[in-house]
Amino acid sequence: MQCRIGCGACCIAPSISSPIPGMPDGKPAGVRCVQLDERNLCKLFGDARRPAVCAAFEADAEACGQSDEEALHILTEWERITAA
Repeated sequence: MQCRIGCGACCIAPSISSPIPGMPDGKPAGVRCVQLDERNLCKLFGDARRPAVCAAFEADAEACGQSDEEALHILTEWERITAA
């Protein structure tokens, strides 16, 4: 599955513990990454400064559902159940 252009759910829902340019302490769950532009595209895509966890993410139907909204819901729920 290819990422839906402009979805951005994977840049909002999960926490990211590694440093991100502009977010040296990482990103809390539910907080929009500062590297996500107004079109919900990653400004670091293809850049060596992009965190490894971001580069390793692969879109699939289980994580991304059928819509951007469903992806955000799924990833938010996964974050909630794994944060405990």
